[in-house]
Amino acid sequence: MAQGKTGFRLLDGLKVLDFSTLLPGPCATMMLADLGADVLRIESPTRPDFLRLLPPRQGDGSAAHAYLNRGKRSLGLDLKKPGAVAVVKRLLEDYDIIVEQFRPGVMDRFGLSYEALSQQWPQLIYCSITGYGQYGQFSQRAGHDINYLGLAGISSYSGHAAEGPAVSGIQIADVAGGSHQAVMNVLAAVIHRQRTGEGVHLDVSMTDAALALNHMSMAAVLAGGVVPSLESDVLNGAGAYNYFETSDGRYMTAGALEPQFAQALCAALDIRHLVPTMVSQRPDDRMKSRAALREIFRTRSQQEWIKLFADVDACVEPVLTLDESARHPLFEERDMFVEIEDRASGNLSRQLAPAVVMQQGEDRGRPLPAFSGAALGEDTLAVMQELGFDEDELGVLEGEGVFGPRGLKQAER
Repeated sequence: MAQGKTGFRLLDGLKVLDFSTLLPGPCATMMLADLGADVLRIESPTRPDFLRLLPPRQGDGSAAHAYLNRGKRSLGLDLKKPGAVAVVKRLLEDYDIIVEQFRPGVMDRFGLSYEALSQQWPQLIYCSITGYGQYGQFSQRAGHDINYLGLAGISSYSGHAAEGPAVSGIQIADVAGGSHQAVMNVLAAVIHRQRTGEGVHLDVSMTDAALALNHMSMAAVLAGGVVPSLESDVLNGAGAYNYFETSDGRYMTAGALEPQFAQALCAALDIRHLVPTMVSQRPDDRMKSRAALREIFRTRSQQEWIKLFADVDACVEPVLTLDESARHPLFEERDMFVEIEDRASGNLSRQLAPAVVMQQGEDRGRPLPAFSGAALGEDTLAVMQELGFDEDELGVLEGEGVFGPRGLKQAER
């Protein structure tokens, strides 16, 4: 396991103001911070990020918050106070990327809309992450990941016919649609700004992005093809590409789509006669192969199947629990876990490492963050002093409630 360090800071020099909470925005800015960007969270001292309250606890704070907000500093500001907006505008003399996740119109009411700020800072890159986008009839509608996936059609063909759509274990639209789209487009905007000097407003709709994940299926539908449904296709459960229960109630995955893998799978199971059925394009044949594999996989435990397929190149692997994944040699060998220092206690906590390995010359590793998520407002005083506020100015702002009811002593985990 690697220890947190600051190598491979590819985004060193980028300065981001993060107004987001919960998952999509914080995940995006975590990825930017992991790569070396200077990310400063602007947090409400009166309405803490709900993520801070999620169990389990890790030291004095939430484990989820410590992970998603690692490598970022925290400035507590009540944006409803005019003095807070003045602080943000002073920050924009140095920070030129904003990530926000409010419903459309909220930043405008604070006096911090893209239209208002870009007049003074035309180089500003302003990324807005919402469920349904900045305009359109759904723009003010509340939503969550499951709603976005439903409207985008993904849920209509993800699951089993007997049970209906499946609820995903992770938030697909939030992360693949919100976080990843935000990161990709912010970095594209940085390149554009380097060429032209111009900033841009990025309208990231998680539902738009979820719809765009239907790459192959939507392309087929728009070309006049068949509309997919539950278990209608080889890739969504109608065949041997599937999960198969074992005798001990665990599961194995089988992804033997190509003929060579189907042959290897059938040879290992001594059912070579099923190869033509398994690779057939006829729905009846595919379902017959699925039924046969279901019966076979129920005859042994997961561990027995793992041993049998350990040296068989057939795209067959176990379904692991998360704690098993955390101990799996694959991820240990790849240094997918890192020990990161908690700023308050100095203790090390185990977290997932950034998902990319980089190499420069003989130096190979991951861009590892230096510290876990900060307490709410932990860096308020330091940031204000960096901005040049003197004691008298800080006293006035504190008296106006800009830093919340606890003032400059607000830091809480």
